[in-house]
Amino acid sequence: MKNWIKPTLLFAALTALVISCDSDDDFWDSMIPETDENPTTAQIEGYVFRPGLMPATDANVQQLKVPAGFTVNKFAEELGKPRILIVSSAGHVYASDREAGLVMMLQDTNGDGTADSKQTVANIKQAHGLAIHSGKMYIAAVNEVYSADMNMDGTLGEPQLIIADLPDGGQHPNRTIAFGPDEKMYITVGSTCNSCPEPNPMNATILQANADGSDIKVYAKGLRNTIGFGWHPETGEMWGMDHGIDWLGDNEQKEEVNKLTQGANYGWPYIYGEGKYNPSDRPQGDTTYQEYLQKTTLPTQTYQAHSAPMQMAFYTGSQFPAEYQNDAFVAMRGSWNRSEPVGYKVVRLHFENGQPTRFEDFLTGFLVNNNRNHFGRLVGVAVQRDGSLLVSDDTNGVIYRVAHQ
Repeated sequence: MKNWIKPTLLFAALTALVISCDSDDDFWDSMIPETDENPTTAQIEGYVFRPGLMPATDANVQQLKVPAGFTVNKFAEELGKPRILIVSSAGHVYASDREAGLVMMLQDTNGDGTADSKQTVANIKQAHGLAIHSGKMYIAAVNEVYSADMNMDGTLGEPQLIIADLPDGGQHPNRTIAFGPDEKMYITVGSTCNSCPEPNPMNATILQANADGSDIKVYAKGLRNTIGFGWHPETGEMWGMDHGIDWLGDNEQKEEVNKLTQGANYGWPYIYGEGKYNPSDRPQGDTTYQEYLQKTTLPTQTYQAHSAPMQMAFYTGSQFPAEYQNDAFVAMRGSWNRSEPVGYKVVRLHFENGQPTRFEDFLTGFLVNNNRNHFGRLVGVAVQRDGSLLVSDDTNGVIYRVAHQ
């Protein structure tokens, strides 16, 4: 079939034995050696499939699915490529557009559930991550972080450069930013590659800094690309979703839910999932896989491989039913590196006693025509002041609003 590409990846094929990556887990113990003295071999069937893009017509939007009692509508459209969303205490909605290099502000002044004004409030090349803290907006680009005073009308003062030396982006240039309960700034810095040793120790990390950009340091490492993260409203513990390694097959590597703690190593690129070994990269020096595994913090939960988790938002609004309180919503942008598409949805991550327990679909239906097409790859999620949930799509330029009646 000409729409399918089936590349076969062969890592260090020095023996005649070939084993598929979907063998049982004993493979990871018996077939990956601890030193370079023995060969490593693995044959993995990989796919590329990108559903075709369709417009977000009224008919397509009307067939979106949400739980009983919820409704979904377009909050705003014709927005370019909106990515990360945040909402101020005054109810101003902000979205970054990395490709256009801007931050836009949207307002729903009459409370009808749709935006009736839009204006650009900042122009910064490759602007992506957004955060609001102590009356300022913080904007993360690839190598830089800026801060800008917020005016009463929601507009911004002139952005001031506070960090100028973040690592180059490579494969994952999409920085995100937030402030923790400790008043510190946290910045995600993805890996430059799918799977490789990083020469810059700041890649594949979460960084911590003071609000003025000073005293920047690595907070946690071994994180391939953690776009969505936040702090549980009750426990104050930090949680994030990391993107799994590509080209390990349809069902590997699963996306990870990690409890993020200072000084922890989450294993990338050598260890992933439930302690599995990555056959394409061995720990450097004399460290063995087993020794590296002992230093790795494993995920608390996992989610379907290649779903591509993006922004995460804990729900603390008053509009949704009480059982939604303190759960998290995560935008799953959708796969390209598997035979059948997954993702293209918003999921709810249930928390019980402060711990994540399970995932549940929340907003679905963006895949149409038997999964051959889509009309939305989702990026941003944010809770609006009225308690509704906003979701951004950077392919058709739409922000959706999910409300409870």
